[in-house]
Amino acid sequence: MKIKNYSLTSKDNWTGRVDDEYDFDSFRWHQWIEFLDLNDESLNPFDGKLAFGILGFQSDLGIELNKGRVGAANGPKAIRKELSNLPCQFSKEIKLFDCGNITTLDDLEESQNALAIAVEKMLSLNLTPILLGGGHEIAFGHYKGISQFLKNKSKNNLGIINFDAHFDLRPYKEHGTSGTMFRQIADYTKENNLKYSYFCLGIQKHSNTKNLFEVAESLGVDYILAKDIVNGDYESITPKLNSFIETQDYIYTTICTDVFSTSFAPGVSAPQPLGLDPEMVILFLKHILKSKKLISFDIAEVSPRFDHDSTTANLAAVLIFTLVTNLSEIIFS
Repeated sequence: MKIKNYSLTSKDNWTGRVDDEYDFDSFRWHQWIEFLDLNDESLNPFDGKLAFGILGFQSDLGIELNKGRVGAANGPKAIRKELSNLPCQFSKEIKLFDCGNITTLDDLEESQNALAIAVEKMLSLNLTPILLGGGHEIAFGHYKGISQFLKNKSKNNLGIINFDAHFDLRPYKEHGTSGTMFRQIADYTKENNLKYSYFCLGIQKHSNTKNLFEVAESLGVDYILAKDIVNGDYESITPKLNSFIETQDYIYTTICTDVFSTSFAPGVSAPQPLGLDPEMVILFLKHILKSKKLISFDIAEVSPRFDHDSTTANLAAVLIFTLVTNLSEIIFS
């Protein structure tokens, strides 16, 4: 099945410093990236231990429909630019593939369905997907793609761990937005007789209505308020996180960059004066990786038009660097 709204990435998006042309230990990501066409029907699954597939979701239609400030459609390009100069601090057995982009024009549902097909294809090729947003509407298509991949497996319980200031559980009629995805996923799991498992870290009381807290409770959503993370400590949070992870077969992790305060992430669609410290999120991300249950990852709502010195795009790249290097250490340890 051909993927709609799909295009390959220009190699010009992967350029940077070259310290050495032959010594892998001196390489940066732009020297190691390979390019993959997901519409190529002759592709065979990767037969090594670990490979990552990077896919952009060039969309902020969901943000526009949610009455937010647009600009995140250019997020994938900005993040790729920051990824390019990262050092290859992993084994040569690790492969990095750029798998192109899904672009939203005027039909959000169509692009989310295309994204689902692309994610399913990446997983069938034995790649660990790393998706670059784009608006957080990326989550609905992303989840559907993972779910479709898992549907014929004996173990298919898929848990979502979301780092976000918002629940994104708003009601919707026909079409979703960047504020409805996890309610859409709840409806999707009900329609497909699947378990709905959703854990959100970083929720801000001033960013969610009382009704949204009630909806979260009615759906059995686990969450931790941002203030309890900021005022608490790593050891006090991990038992609740462990309880969630233990009941899942697979974990899909998504990070909305508005979970961070504007001092760390100014280039987002919904800036937060208060928010999480990236160092704490990195600790939690490493903890999730140790479970060996991570199946896929995305980072959303990087909006270059509001960024300062590419701070937010750079933060997104550092989080992805953490994912790749730590998972590599776990797999090859």
